[in-house]
Amino acid sequence: MKLLPRVCPACDEDLQVKRLRCPTCETEVEGAFGLPGLARLPVEDQAFIWEFVKASGSLKAMAKLLGLSYPTVRNRLDDIIIRIKNADTQRNTLDHSVDERSDKTHE
Repeated sequence: MKLLPRVCPACDEDLQVKRLRCPTCETEVEGAFGLPGLARLPVEDQAFIWEFVKASGSLKAMAKLLGLSYPTVRNRLDDIIIRIKNADTQRNTLDHSVDERSDKTHE
């Protein structure tokens, strides 16, 4: 199975999921669905988080697994945390602007 693309190849904006399908009964759900927060991260960050959770959140274990120094792993985690916080801020700003437009159409 292919990895889910997360960024538009033409304009570099975040993609939305339009259709979901059950492979068992072939039911389809269509709409505009945003990607979950972790799925919006680069694949490398997703892989790091996956291993970090499997290592019970131990930076020492991650350093050993990745063959990197503890400070390097700590910096990598800090970078990912910043990206997650920035994504939350962007999503909240977008959600707020959508809410404002919705309120104006109902006036």
